[in-house]
Amino acid sequence: MSFPDNKLTVRSSADLATAVPYLIGFHPGDGSIVVIACRDRRIVFAARGDLPTLGSPGHHLRELTAHLVPVVQRQQPITDLVIVGYGAQGHIDPALHVVGEAFAATGLTVRELLRVTDSRIFSLTCDDPGCCPPQGTPVDPTTSLVAVHATVAGLVARPDRAAVARRFTNLDSTGDGIRHATTDATARMAALKTAGSTAVYEAGVHAVRGALRQHDDGTRLTDDEVAWLTVLLTHRPVRDLAVDLTQPHDQHVTFWAEITRRADEPLVPAPATVLALTAWRCGDGVLALMAAERALQIDPDYQLAVLLLQALHAGLPPSVFEQATTSTEPSPSSPNTPTEQE
Repeated sequence: MSFPDNKLTVRSSADLATAVPYLIGFHPGDGSIVVIACRDRRIVFAARGDLPTLGSPGHHLRELTAHLVPVVQRQQPITDLVIVGYGAQGHIDPALHVVGEAFAATGLTVRELLRVTDSRIFSLTCDDPGCCPPQGTPVDPTTSLVAVHATVAGLVARPDRAAVARRFTNLDSTGDGIRHATTDATARMAALKTAGSTAVYEAGVHAVRGALRQHDDGTRLTDDEVAWLTVLLTHRPVRDLAVDLTQPHDQHVTFWAEITRRADEPLVPAPATVLALTAWRCGDGVLALMAAERALQIDPDYQLAVLLLQALHAGLPPSVFEQATTSTEPSPSSPNTPTEQE
């Protein structure tokens, strides 16, 4: 079984358990379930969810399954699935069987049901003690070649979901430097608007291109530069230009994560949404989802983040979303687009 782009290969259940954190971007905690969709032994998609707590009403698990099934079905063609649950046997095994049966009922082949408990992996579908001993198979990422190869391939598995959030969330209050810089930038924007939307857009072109160039050259933006960029991103054509100029590679994900983290909180939605789109285009669905949610925490009506979150929950590929927004939104290069923040 191979990763997308032939980055690495897994040959056993233990290898797969080691690989899952690199597929979803972080180590899943107890109570997680991960559905891995394969096409001719190649992993093409992975979706993670939180199982209802032990003792929860049965409809909670059915609701989770009703969400996961169509998301995975949209990744067609799929030849088979592997479903992995994390936690204690009494909680995970019944849930795995329910989820597996739901997928099988749609005609999808569930090749394996696996449970990871206390660094051991157990198969619920294999009775051969030679390959799947009843006491489980040890999983030790520190000695696994899969982990080594994943790291060499540039894949990252953070300790948990909170570690992903820390990439773009300022845990402390925004510093005085960025607040003062944002106040100055806001006054500068008000003065610029008197010259018309074309002047705002041209300033945005200069700021976005310059900021990306500085980052690519290894130069960190000052508070004044971050403040001016984030104020300009409230002008929708500038934000859309930022989306167009941003490339789907790790450097630009890192850039927008930093801008989102350093932005004055009311200005977070635009850079967080650009971060979400960039991460999604790079295949990092977890970061994309969390960045979009961050944008909507600040502004629940931020339309591009709303649309993006809907697409992520539906399991749509970035190309479908990009086509939809291109056909429904005004041209990002048009200086006549309304200047209000979404």
